[in-house]
Amino acid sequence: QVQLVESGGGLAQPGGSLRLSCAATGIIFSINVMAWYRQAPGKERELVASITKGGGATYADSVKGRFTISRDMAERTVYLQMNSLKPEDTAVYFCNADLPQPPSWTRSIYWGQGTQVTVSS
Repeated sequence: QVQLVESGGGLAQPGGSLRLSCAATGIIFSINVMAWYRQAPGKERELVASITKGGGATYADSVKGRFTISRDMAERTVYLQMNSLKPEDTAVYFCNADLPQPPSWTRSIYWGQGTQVTVSS
């Protein structure tokens, strides 16, 4: 069964850093876009960063210059390096990936279980 398994959340002080990881497990035939979303209490889930199969990355304006998304195709893993963390970065972070499966090979979106990131002094 295909799953996205996240790790790396936790508590950080303002100005600190955390690195999130998300590994796609199971029988994977292809991986297209991978992304990180976050959802703060009382707010809608928002896109933080995404990365294409070719390595092209996009970021939310609120994290540009502070967060970096990367991926290891061989390990089927996407990372989110978060630097200069702010209290407003506090949220549950979710991994997201488009993993097309045969025989249709259509867009198939999977979500991780979420990992809590708390930024507080």
